[in-house]
Amino acid sequence: MSGPAPPSRDSPLVVLGAGYAGLTLAQEVSRRSRGKVRIVVVDRHPVHVLRTELYEIGRIAQAGTDVSPWVVPLLAVLERRGIEFQQGTVESIDLPSRRVRLDSGEVSYGSLAICLGNVAAYYGVPGALEHAFQVYRLSGAQKLAGALREMERASAALPGERRPRVVIVGGGSTGTELAAEVATTDWSRIAGPGARPPDVLLLTGSLPFLSGFPPRLIAHARRILRKAGVTMVRGFNVTRIEPGRVFLEDGSVLACDVAVWCAGLEAPAAVRSLPVPHGKGGRIAVEPSLEVPGYPGVVAVGDVIEFKDPASGMLVPGTAQAALAEARVAARNLVARMRGEPLAPFVYRERGVVVALGLGQAAGAVSRVTIWGSPAALLKHAVEREYSRAVERGGTPSLI
Repeated sequence: MSGPAPPSRDSPLVVLGAGYAGLTLAQEVSRRSRGKVRIVVVDRHPVHVLRTELYEIGRIAQAGTDVSPWVVPLLAVLERRGIEFQQGTVESIDLPSRRVRLDSGEVSYGSLAICLGNVAAYYGVPGALEHAFQVYRLSGAQKLAGALREMERASAALPGERRPRVVIVGGGSTGTELAAEVATTDWSRIAGPGARPPDVLLLTGSLPFLSGFPPRLIAHARRILRKAGVTMVRGFNVTRIEPGRVFLEDGSVLACDVAVWCAGLEAPAAVRSLPVPHGKGGRIAVEPSLEVPGYPGVVAVGDVIEFKDPASGMLVPGTAQAALAEARVAARNLVARMRGEPLAPFVYRERGVVVALGLGQAAGAVSRVTIWGSPAALLKHAVEREYSRAVERGGTPSLI
């Protein structure tokens, strides 16, 4: 008696998004199926963006238009495994008819992986979209870097001892890493002699600073930020942003030269509109196998999902580390589904966390051991470099 038919190349697996989750999933399916599954990766850009490194705003400002340190060209990576690439922006997903509409046309699929990442969530705060920068995308980080560079060039002409001010909204890892980077960058090397060090205000709002991180890591992060000159403003949410002004719910107004929004994320519109169960921010509430409820052979991975760990009852964090772990399990289950084999549940095991805190500084927790200062910074740098090199070679990173 013959077994299940092998995966067919006639009905492709379409992977939406070539971020940490999408690229890993595509490569893992190719490896597990030994190239027998036709895979089409769809992304709006022809590069894989190293989003976890976009806090390096000083380096981005110094690099100008050269973004090569923060991207990996997709074609060379995908061609090594015979994976196809189609450039386009996802406009809508028709799950019942197995079609995806792009701004460049339409693509049909046999299996689907939704790995579209996230977008900034502004929570209806007037002026936040229009008057605040963000670093969730490379284009946003480049715009912020340009604005900071111009702000610093103009700072030499400020009256008296006045320094330029940057207000960063959001006390999570993104806002924290960005605040430290802005405060510790040597802007005179980038903007020229006379550039004045900026005042950096980090607005944590009503949520705890670095909520969800280990307490000892948080304590070290506070100390390192304070030493770097970052001022933390706690307890009050932003109610409005205007050019040069950030309004808080206690009635106070903070003058600034640049405002940056790092206060939250949500799923893209194409994901939020899907007729499936959703969690906070429009994220898909997936099955334990990471399949979308009611749609066998359709998985969702990374920032687009809400997944509660059955062992701890805690939500799996929206980190690159979690996305890579999810992608590997989702890839295994996609191939298993094609072969008629049982699916495996996703179980998350965090390997550690490190928050960058400016030039040569970081704080982290690895195997319940807290590290800080230059050792933590070296570890974060090693993990980031190992990941990018593995991706460029078409391999699997071992440190994350």
